[in-house]
Amino acid sequence: MNAQRWHGHATKSAVVVGCTALAMTVTGTTAQAHSGSDLARQTLPAGDGWAAYGTGTTGGAAADAEHVYTVTTWAEFRAALETGGTAPKIIKVKGTIDAVSEGCEAFAAPGYDFDAYLAAYAPEVWGLDTDLSAEPADSPEGLRRTSAASQDKAIKVNVPSNTTIVGVGRNAAIKGASLQIRAVDNVIIRNIAFESPIDCFPQWDPTDGSKGNWNSEYDTAVVYGSTHVWLDHNTFTDGSHPDSAAPTYFGMLYQQHDGELDIVRGSNYVTASWNVFTEHDKTILIGNSDSESTAVGDRGKLKVTFHHNLFSKLVERAPRVRFGQVDSYNNHFVADSSYAYTFGIGKESQLVAQHNAFTLPAGVSAAKALKKWSEAPVTADGNYVNGKPVDLIAVHNAEIPAETLQSGAGWTPTLRTKVDPVRAVPGIVNGRAGAGKIC
Repeated sequence: MNAQRWHGHATKSAVVVGCTALAMTVTGTTAQAHSGSDLARQTLPAGDGWAAYGTGTTGGAAADAEHVYTVTTWAEFRAALETGGTAPKIIKVKGTIDAVSEGCEAFAAPGYDFDAYLAAYAPEVWGLDTDLSAEPADSPEGLRRTSAASQDKAIKVNVPSNTTIVGVGRNAAIKGASLQIRAVDNVIIRNIAFESPIDCFPQWDPTDGSKGNWNSEYDTAVVYGSTHVWLDHNTFTDGSHPDSAAPTYFGMLYQQHDGELDIVRGSNYVTASWNVFTEHDKTILIGNSDSESTAVGDRGKLKVTFHHNLFSKLVERAPRVRFGQVDSYNNHFVADSSYAYTFGIGKESQLVAQHNAFTLPAGVSAAKALKKWSEAPVTADGNYVNGKPVDLIAVHNAEIPAETLQSGAGWTPTLRTKVDPVRAVPGIVNGRAGAGKIC
């Protein structure tokens, strides 16, 4: 049996380095924080982005001793999330937790074989006119669906309201998991290095485009219909399984990744600060559809702030925006040869992108920083490219006149803490963003 051709889930040992801010006494799976500064009980500062709006974001800061957990395995992590309902809780992640420690083969249905799948649906055999949705349960596609359902159940976890998830020390990591922040309020996630989940069983869709395509599931984190979410000092990366190492089948990349962070379906009041997003293709999606049925729930919502994040070696979507009022300031964007664009201007979006720094390689134009998908106004001023001020809208319109952008998003952000001088942003962000930097 060959469950998949490419997986990189060898578990790496983690060295836990203690931090004064995380000193604690542990009894079983519960932990009592000592008095004084405790990272796990910190709350979002007032005025720090959209997540500070209204009631603010406190996560599990008010948790009592019975609802504070230290976890070292995937099973313990799942159990901690499922315990205690919506009472405030703190989950401290120690070391590396791997949701797919046994490999993709553990999810494969009896009889599933990837070689048989390739043989059955090769374009020269199946063609490119019919999708696989009608394939029976005992077909290669049916067995793939069963296998995929097993993975879905195993790696997705629901994060309840009033929860803080925080890494202990400098080496806390979660690999291969998909965090579902769905229909909840008041969540904090900090100091975790996330390695993107891979879809062990991508689906071949012969009808996707002129040549067919491989489609995958599983975002690292999904904020779905939720409010007051703070993601701070985390690292999101493809880690040991980058797209550059993926094979091709039927002439198309065997894509096993979806997004690093999606904020969709009427979510609101989110702040992402001091994170690293790196080595990924479709990075962040805000608003998942142009359809009117989705728009009804998204209009007036999807308010998100990004500040002091490092976006490095990405292809696109940092972020792509529909509908929302998104504030992006003091971020550092570092591109390589795979770069397609940074900000995607989508339907009815109102993006404000100010005081950001871009580091682009030779031959890559600043015109690519903005990508127009729909007619929507954008504010983009005070940005620097390779150390010099650049009007991103002007350069975009001059070089890509067929996609002219209109200046002026129609609103002015007020929920900001300190706005650093843009010349200083690369040094500040590169040195302080990401997991392990707040110990």
